[in-house]
Amino acid sequence: MLAICGLGLVAAWLVYGAGSGGHHERPPEEASAVISDEEGQGLPAPTATALATPSGKTVAPAAPVAPPRPAYAPVHISYPAADFDVVVHPLKPSSGDKKSQTIVPPETMDGYWLTPFGKLGPGSVNTTYVFGHSWEGLDAPFNHLSTAAAPGQEFTVTTSAGVLKYKVDSVTTYTKSALKDSAIWSVVPNRLVLISCYTGDLWGKNVAVVASPVPRR
Repeated sequence: MLAICGLGLVAAWLVYGAGSGGHHERPPEEASAVISDEEGQGLPAPTATALATPSGKTVAPAAPVAPPRPAYAPVHISYPAADFDVVVHPLKPSSGDKKSQTIVPPETMDGYWLTPFGKLGPGSVNTTYVFGHSWEGLDAPFNHLSTAAAPGQEFTVTTSAGVLKYKVDSVTTYTKSALKDSAIWSVVPNRLVLISCYTGDLWGKNVAVVASPVPRR
């Protein structure tokens, strides 16, 4: 039997609709990554050129404008300590989801990335949310977030541009009604949150695994 996690995601639409006001922000952190040339990466940096005025005097060049830093969608998560290995698909909420302020992912064992929120990488501007179903009577990857995930563990996220490494900050269980008021909905660039139903109470609680990027060494 599939455990439906939709009620725990009511807060997503409240936060998204309200913007970043009232939420704590912090500067993006660098992630440990192997990145290919994509989305503007690998292009030569703009250079400054001195300009001559009509009087013949040379004025200082304008400072070069740095290209925007990139951010990428997650496509796969490998979390060995929690026996968690999932493909991640983008999920854009429907008009019905927005109207009801709930969302239920497809009935698979894969992960689903909420596209209106953050992407990963140095150009991230919001938290990235990946969620999926826990299953009753089946050994599913998202079940293991309830039983095996712990702070300090590291895992990798594959994006279209390479691999990013994350470290678990916290593993917290919420009642579905309390999740909407929790700190996981704060705007924190480059933070990643994994959400599923809590296997100890599939219908009444959610588990949230909050992780931050591992700095480059």
